[in-house]
Amino acid sequence: MKKGIHPEYRPVVFQDLQSEFAFLTKSTMSSKETIKWEDGNEYPLIKVEVTSASHPFYTGKKIFLDTAGRVEKFNKRYKKK
Repeated sequence: MKKGIHPEYRPVVFQDLQSEFAFLTKSTMSSKETIKWEDGNEYPLIKVEVTSASHPFYTGKKIFLDTAGRVEKFNKRYKKK
């Protein structure tokens, strides 16, 4: 492999914004924010909207989405004349 062309692969913490669930893994992503982890070290923090802790498929909980407005808008736009 050529040197100097690959991003740095390092430990980072991903945090779910909905459930405050966080996990430590390795990634090439970077962030200016850091978080102190359970082992006492500081790692870059990557905030994500959905993880397995908050996704309805994994939790079994339904999240209410306001689709009525979108459906009406779709029907209005593509309604046969």
